[in-house]
Amino acid sequence: MSAWKKMERLRHNLLMLLAVITSTIYILWRIFFTIPLTHGIVSLIAGIALVVAEAIGVIEAFSHYRNMRSLYVPEMPVIQKEDYPDVDVLIPTHSESPDLLYKTINGCKHMVYPNPAKVHIYLCDDSNRAEMKELAQKMEIGYFGLSDNKEAKAGNLNHALSKTNSPFVALFDADMIPVSSFLLETVPYFHIPYMIKEKDGTWRKKKEEEMEEEDKIGFIQTPQSFYNPDLFQMNFFAEKNIPNEQDYFFREINIGRNRTKSPIFAGSNTLISREALLKVGGIQTNTITEDFATGIEIQKNGYACYAIPKALAHGLAPNDFESLIKQRQRWGRGCVQTLRNFKFLFGKGLSFGAKMSYLSSLLYWWTFLRRFIYILAPILFTVFGVVVVETSLLELLLIWLPSYVIYNRALVVLSGNIRNQKWSNIVDTILFPYLILPIVAETIGLKLKKFNVTSKDAVTSKNTREQYAIPQVILLGATVVGLLFCLHDMLVLKSYANIILVYWLVVNGYFLLMAILFMTGRVNCRDSERYEVALPVEIKTGFSILNGVTKNISESGMAIVLNSPEYIPFDEDVDISIEYQHYSATLKGVTTHVEQCEDKWLYSIKITEMTEKDKAEYYQIVYDRDHTLANTIKSGVIKDISSTIKGYASTNMPSNRKLPRIPVEVVVNSNAGKMKMHNFNYEYAMLEPESSVKNSASDIVLSLSEDFKVTCRKVEGFDHLYLIDDWKSLACDRRLREFLKRNRKQS
Repeated sequence: MSAWKKMERLRHNLLMLLAVITSTIYILWRIFFTIPLTHGIVSLIAGIALVVAEAIGVIEAFSHYRNMRSLYVPEMPVIQKEDYPDVDVLIPTHSESPDLLYKTINGCKHMVYPNPAKVHIYLCDDSNRAEMKELAQKMEIGYFGLSDNKEAKAGNLNHALSKTNSPFVALFDADMIPVSSFLLETVPYFHIPYMIKEKDGTWRKKKEEEMEEEDKIGFIQTPQSFYNPDLFQMNFFAEKNIPNEQDYFFREINIGRNRTKSPIFAGSNTLISREALLKVGGIQTNTITEDFATGIEIQKNGYACYAIPKALAHGLAPNDFESLIKQRQRWGRGCVQTLRNFKFLFGKGLSFGAKMSYLSSLLYWWTFLRRFIYILAPILFTVFGVVVVETSLLELLLIWLPSYVIYNRALVVLSGNIRNQKWSNIVDTILFPYLILPIVAETIGLKLKKFNVTSKDAVTSKNTREQYAIPQVILLGATVVGLLFCLHDMLVLKSYANIILVYWLVVNGYFLLMAILFMTGRVNCRDSERYEVALPVEIKTGFSILNGVTKNISESGMAIVLNSPEYIPFDEDVDISIEYQHYSATLKGVTTHVEQCEDKWLYSIKITEMTEKDKAEYYQIVYDRDHTLANTIKSGVIKDISSTIKGYASTNMPSNRKLPRIPVEVVVNSNAGKMKMHNFNYEYAMLEPESSVKNSASDIVLSLSEDFKVTCRKVEGFDHLYLIDDWKSLACDRRLREFLKRNRKQS
């Protein structure tokens, strides 16, 4: 470790130590000196609720720090080709469409492996649908159909496990498309107990006398990554400014749990030991979150489990708010239900560190009640006169302020560049009205009986409804009233202690405003998600071959950048060849839009036809890569609000321009005198007669060069607009392209 890194780590540790000390002093002061004991039962309950919320927040934050102060990922051994074992790849499906599953299966079929015959792919259908069986046969993979499945995803997977026997099992949800290196970057981890790294960096198998009592590996969990913007990125118009809301958990929190070998098993994008699964009786049933419960059972039985930060599969985030809420309610209730049933704090098998990690998981789901308390507390005092904290301004400045500043600085260090406290609070403010009651209900034993599968269907209307913002609107109104009362007391009564309340109310108001803006909703106008990527392409028309570079690609089309404004027929298909790594595909497409981008030209192409072979290759070109959404956070308060408001205020009018409008500045001779040409798009020309010409003829002949003349006629109702006769043939003429190249106006 370099001297700089040692100093940086020392500064972080000192900051965290200082945060622990000041936060402990603050919480003890709050408990013993600030609870309003003499102001009635309402004040007492409110005061206790607030101090408990603050204490739990501190405990959760420093539990995360304990795990994340030194993120640990085991080094992946290098193993021989013959040591790669057989792997069963299971893709469970419930109600998803064949089109969605095609992409996942195609990704699985293209996974690279030393011996491809050792990879066995199965579509596990618990609806026993004919179209699923047909898809499996078409793509030459195995199929397990299941009718009347009463155990949901767990029963579906256990049924498949009973019919397969490979020592390792790779699990992918129906929408999760693995990258080609998935197996190569996960299988070797299972050899950790049997391999040793020499000083020269090479790996070898341990000799018998070198073998130690090490835990076998239970599973390797890779991140659940998404190639479409999640609702927070989408509704805040922040696809390039904030990472996916789940990135913080999978790329940092779950990695931090490696210290106790207890990362959470997410049920997808996972390679898991069959031995470990059999030892715990397969995927756990009679639970809402079968994956979470199965992971705990595997760890309780002595298997070491690890999460790695590299995303090796990408899927679809929920497309509408209702689906998101159902998903989070299921996750939250499943966590509470599982940990309650397992009696994890007092049961055997888990280490103390692992138990603390799972306690942190449980506390997280009470974040939403805590957020409500933080918003409600200043409203109770300023609007209703309910004393929540009994203190003075001096005490706040001496005890609260140092703790608050140091604690929040520690959270900045703890959160890295993926998530910050501000965005956590915004997300929690959006979700809390719809998660408090389900979590409380599950805690007291009111179980959720119906299993909800997160919808992956495209949403063509607004992804949320304004009604969902009613709780936040009411709370924002009360916050504004409280703020006005505070400002009145400060200005009229000189009650300067209210400055803390003003700050508290303004911060809460910001979070509530962002939640309301989120609920305004947004329509996704795209048929399929785009990847921003530059790949060389070749376009073949009936008369030319053009070379360009993609700006973005999707399964339904691409945007291609050309150096010059070329004529590409928009009413007939053209051939497009594209390559990436070892993939290549030739597609047919049609131009849907053309626009100038600085000194280059952007052609939007819709794919109209491709063979099955080319489809398989092209989908890999699109999906065998990381997403191109934000990976780090780049936002500020003003930027957040302004970009969101601008996004909702803007209107994207669809353009029907399918030929390049080429700006030119040239005077040409004609039978009607000299004409000034302003722009040209192969089909039309904008011509203005010179001042010496009194009246331009309706039909004119332009002399573009000594041997090249063009006939055009005026378009009725448009000043200076002329239609080119036989323009399609002329567009292919070399002489016209040379004329445009000579006279094109540079931007």
